[in-house]
Amino acid sequence: MSTSIRVVGAVIHREGQVLACRRKPEKSAGGQWEFPGGKVESGEDPRVALARELKEELGLTDAVVGDLVTREVTPVGTNNIDLACYWVTTSADISSSTDHDAFEWLAPEDFAAVTWAKPDLPALQTIEQSGFPVEGQS
Repeated sequence: MSTSIRVVGAVIHREGQVLACRRKPEKSAGGQWEFPGGKVESGEDPRVALARELKEELGLTDAVVGDLVTREVTPVGTNNIDLACYWVTTSADISSSTDHDAFEWLAPEDFAAVTWAKPDLPALQTIEQSGFPVEGQS
């Protein structure tokens, strides 16, 4: 029987690029690239969960969580990953993470240059097809 895991991801965008984070080798899906984020706790609002995860993982205290990019359920092993990705803006420099060992700012034409975690693929496809929010909006 599969377990459903509710997760949120941050599509942090600047100047036509998004932040991609590579999972540390010892983590599940180690070596794969993803949008930063994490699990939603029981009863927690997804946007609040995302702001909390960004503070815990990346030390971001000024992240502005905007509109939903995508929400898709992806089977991964015996789990169903219910991932909601949101547009996020921040003025902070991102240089360290509790869960990641590398960061890249990627334009849509460069998305294929790294190996993405399967649950993140629908958000990438939406960004490639629809582009980024209007500047000043997230």
